[in-house]
Amino acid sequence: MVKWRGVRVLRLITRLNIGGPSIQAITLSERLTPRGFTTRLIHGSLGGGEGDMRYLLSPATAVEHLPNLRRELSPLNDYAAFRRVQAILRDFRPHIVHTHMAKAGAIGRAAAALYNRSAAPSDRARVVHTYHGHVLEGYFSPAKTALFVGIERRLARSTDRIVAISPAIRDELLRDHRIGHSEQYRVVPLGFDLTALTAIDDGARAAARQSLGIDQRAHVVSTVGRLTAIKQHQLFLEAARLVANQDAAAIFVIAGDGELRGALEEAARDLGIADRVRFLGWRRDLATIYGASDVFLLTSRNEGTPVALIESLAAGVPGVSTDVGGVRDVLQHDTGVVVPFGDAAALASAVTQFLGDTNRRRATGERGRVSVVARYGIDRLVDDIDALYRDLLG
Repeated sequence: MVKWRGVRVLRLITRLNIGGPSIQAITLSERLTPRGFTTRLIHGSLGGGEGDMRYLLSPATAVEHLPNLRRELSPLNDYAAFRRVQAILRDFRPHIVHTHMAKAGAIGRAAAALYNRSAAPSDRARVVHTYHGHVLEGYFSPAKTALFVGIERRLARSTDRIVAISPAIRDELLRDHRIGHSEQYRVVPLGFDLTALTAIDDGARAAARQSLGIDQRAHVVSTVGRLTAIKQHQLFLEAARLVANQDAAAIFVIAGDGELRGALEEAARDLGIADRVRFLGWRRDLATIYGASDVFLLTSRNEGTPVALIESLAAGVPGVSTDVGGVRDVLQHDTGVVVPFGDAAALASAVTQFLGDTNRRRATGERGRVSVVARYGIDRLVDDIDALYRDLLG
């Protein structure tokens, strides 16, 4: 493969909070450098209670923080962020502008469209936007959702390539929301360095439980994610109560934080399972969480590609999940169980069956490990984005 020389990429992401988009933006900024891409990474401000992934940044990565780039709608902040991105475009003169997440996608693509109007054809920036999921279902009122769909349709007109991280997301955007055209889309699954998770063995599992103060004989059901409405941890707790009624050895671990933590802790008390649920807050040692787990339970109302589910499978932990978004793209080849959203009894039944059958649990976990390493490895992601950029630049 011929190495590019001096190709400039301006990468924008709304914020570097805990999650797959941040990992991908940081990883691509660093790992494309040896292939001849010079990246400037622009990120905005975290929201209250959000975990911070800036610790993953390498000192060698060119990074700029835009304080006015924020998730919430604010005409003054949004305009200030737009003007700053315009100035960066004029200074950096990128060959490619690649945006991640909704707000950065809107501001970055609008600024790039204006920049391209005054640029010579040879200096025009190619524009790419990645949908790591979307906020067009389950987040806002119908009126606000309709407004955002209209904005996304208009932005798609000035976007050269639209990247969806799963076929399900691509199909939803095209079929349900009529955003862009099929020829604009490329499906590029997420990719991660899963080495530490695939190395987890029985010894590591015992050590993980010891470090968390969990009995080696316990049956551990875990989840990882922001404590926000879209993740539906209330449903997790309702399923946990049903599992606890059937399995005296079951305990439940919630890694993550957010605005709903207090309400969820109260809900656990109301359900009579407060002594069986552990709220751990944000953790960087996720290998410890997955290593201590027997089953991973995801109860989201909406998902793009669920990163925590990929990570748990890489650690050999089978998954049980609501059937939403890109979950089925991850839970392939009998690596877990999906049930309809909102069905606490079905979630609890699937979890209980795994907890009661060690051989099935281990076999399913091993299939999951093999499956996600092949499909979501970091080298595959870098190769895919490299190929996408090469195609754009001709």
